[in-house]
Amino acid sequence: MVARSCLNLLDLVSGDMLNFPQTPRSLPRVMTDPVIISHGDGKQSNDDDSGVNSSEHRRKIIIVSNSLPLNAKRDKVSGRWCFSYDEDSIFWQLKDGLSPDADVVYVGSLKVDVDASEQDKVSLQLLEEFNCLPTFIPPELYKQFHDGFCKQHLWPLFHYMLPMYPGNRRFDRSQWQAYVSANKIFADKVMEVLNPEDDYVWVHDYHLMVLPTFLRKRCSRVKLGFFLHSPFPSSEIYKTLPVRGEILKALLNADLVGFHTFDYARHFLSCCRRMLGLEHESKRGYIGLEYSGRTIFIKILPAGIHMGRLQSALEHPSSSEKVREIHQQFKGKKLILGVDDMDIFKGVSLKFLAIEQLLQQYPEMQGEITLIQILNPPSSADKDVENAKEEAYITARKINQRFGSESYEPITIIDRHVPFYEKAAYYALAECCIVNAVRDGLNLVPYKYTVCRQGNSKVDEALEIASDSPRASALVVSEFIGCSPSLSGAIRVNPWDIDAVAEALNLAITMPDGEKQLRHEKHYRYVSSHDVAYWARSFEQDLVFSCKDHYRNCCWGIGFGLNFRILSLSPSFRRLSIDHIVPAYKRSSCRAIFLDYDGTVVPQASIVKAPSPEVISVLNNLCSDVNNTVFIVSGRGKTSLSEWFDQCENLGIAAEHGYFIRWGKQTSWQMSHADTDFAWKRIAEPVMRSYMEATDGSSVEIKDSALVWHYRDADPDFGSWQAMELLDHLENVLANEPVAVKKGQHIIEVKPQGITKGLVAQEVLSTLTKKGKLPDFVLCIGDDRSDEDMFESILTRCYSATSSSAPEIFACTVGQKPSKAKYYLDDTMDVMSLLEGLGAASVPKLRYSTETPFEKREVCFENIL
Repeated sequence: MVARSCLNLLDLVSGDMLNFPQTPRSLPRVMTDPVIISHGDGKQSNDDDSGVNSSEHRRKIIIVSNSLPLNAKRDKVSGRWCFSYDEDSIFWQLKDGLSPDADVVYVGSLKVDVDASEQDKVSLQLLEEFNCLPTFIPPELYKQFHDGFCKQHLWPLFHYMLPMYPGNRRFDRSQWQAYVSANKIFADKVMEVLNPEDDYVWVHDYHLMVLPTFLRKRCSRVKLGFFLHSPFPSSEIYKTLPVRGEILKALLNADLVGFHTFDYARHFLSCCRRMLGLEHESKRGYIGLEYSGRTIFIKILPAGIHMGRLQSALEHPSSSEKVREIHQQFKGKKLILGVDDMDIFKGVSLKFLAIEQLLQQYPEMQGEITLIQILNPPSSADKDVENAKEEAYITARKINQRFGSESYEPITIIDRHVPFYEKAAYYALAECCIVNAVRDGLNLVPYKYTVCRQGNSKVDEALEIASDSPRASALVVSEFIGCSPSLSGAIRVNPWDIDAVAEALNLAITMPDGEKQLRHEKHYRYVSSHDVAYWARSFEQDLVFSCKDHYRNCCWGIGFGLNFRILSLSPSFRRLSIDHIVPAYKRSSCRAIFLDYDGTVVPQASIVKAPSPEVISVLNNLCSDVNNTVFIVSGRGKTSLSEWFDQCENLGIAAEHGYFIRWGKQTSWQMSHADTDFAWKRIAEPVMRSYMEATDGSSVEIKDSALVWHYRDADPDFGSWQAMELLDHLENVLANEPVAVKKGQHIIEVKPQGITKGLVAQEVLSTLTKKGKLPDFVLCIGDDRSDEDMFESILTRCYSATSSSAPEIFACTVGQKPSKAKYYLDDTMDVMSLLEGLGAASVPKLRYSTETPFEKREVCFENIL
């Protein structure tokens, strides 16, 4: 059943449907570069209203995020809007790593409401002065988009909170429609400044996950990257989202998809495999997903901090004063620092309970340690956040009452806006920093702490220590935050295990100074070299690499709504049409036709594997022509193929990839390797059976010449893992045997060396040539990896012939995918329609009716030809 969310996007985002006010008009086109429109034939054309050549403009990198990296306030005297860059925004900081040859343009929303009458003026001001283009989403739409779908559905789900929890709202389709509408507005704004021939677009975070579809629909060759700053959940969690397929397909309209950690990327790839049937592979360090002829690359690299911003904070005069003040206030105590946004996933209460356990288990630390907990203001004030904050205060109060005194509080909560220079002072003084979140996308607090502990001359002077004294730090971090894998010297903890967190804090505090210094040096080397500029530069380089083939292939847009995608194919790879092949078929007098069986003649997923009466009829029609030599070339056994094609008198069959061959029903089976030793089966079969028993849904097929392990019905992930293990296992135990171990479509097969479908094609063509029947027409159709051998064989053999005797070759794969074949057909229905047409063309002026499942119309091939 088609999901309701797959409605046509134009309907989905219409103002009438959602009853939202229309967005303000776009900026005048005089402000923008000419838009390059991509056509299916690979050509580009400039807009009619612009005579400017794109080469006269600098390349742009367009950064698209929910919020612009700007601070905004209205002057109380003049009433004018005043804007400044938000230097704490990662989107402002990342520009330091981008190419100096490109202009950086920002597209996003302002954090303030601007009256509709002022929006055009503000837009022009921001574009001219700040290279920013505001989206101005109507307030009611923004509320449903951001506060609704983003914060009530995506954000909790991506942090592993299912809607079954109290207070967590169920899926609301109107909020989903608002999300799509808002993404459409962002796309409109991007298109105002986009020159697709030169520019790159970098989209950020879960607010804009369907934006790639809108942009790809507008311009098939847009150079588009996406980076997710939150976790990506496991497939078991993600697949509970009712619009899971639409979001996945939208992300696959990007050229490069980035994640902070391998875990997040692994979950995304698992979702693509389980829900879309897409496999990925790694080549030379790049992970790629093949999707409709395009390769979507996966980038794994955590974002970094802005070193200059931290160093300037430490250089701030107020920072040194704050260092002295804090040092004096907590003199004689070891400071443990926590800096967290106030939300339900930061584990603040769990952290306090760990402090309680630490003080209880190690009484000597009472009065010696203090936890300074800085609570950043929450981004949204909902009930869950208020409850979490109240719980944290109650827990802290209880612990302070139990272990504190008039002059000592184990936990100090700072619940206000803390200037950056003041945070830097706390970072510089803390003996230990703890980040105890139960789930977080990245969390840069450990990076900031490490840099501030490195200090500078002013901090050293305030603390009265030598500038050449060794630096040390201690980190306790949750296993469930994105920065954890990059901090190999940190003490990693499960935040839910209170005892383990308490032990980790004790270890961090009592750790010898030499070990603290070694851990600090290791972290500082990484953090200082992998800063935000490095992250941005690396992403840009990979985005350029991902888009290098954009103009090499032809592109077609297919699909409706959020199912839209681009089909990218080589110019030489085209659909095999009946109009193209029939004239060549009619001109020829000696034809060789090779057909795979599963996935070519019958659907791969069909439960009934025997050919239908229609298939038998089509094959008999082809075989009845004395000029045709038709072969079914299959990996199946000879017994089943003989039974299925018993009614086909003149059909040649090559079973088990050519180990058995017969030229017709009246001829006997011939073995291509009669002297083969099958002692290797006694080694391979027990191994395969052990994997079959360990992998639910798998099976072992025993053929005369081969053994096959099938895992199509197994769990997609587990089946793939077991297949790779079995492949490696068999290659090791059979290393000295004369066999080939091959991986096919959901199979692992062991067969004697030298048995391939390619050799079948060679033998048939050679036999025909020896009999004086030099083929002048060769058709080969298949869908599997094993069929690639046939394609290569006929192309190599036939192209090596002299030009006067070279036949017309039609190597055709089933499905639009990379192949050695030069033609494709979409599915088995297309294959049978084509064969039916060829069969009819064998008898001139024969009128026939195609009242079959393949084609419901009457055709006169006399007219076609």
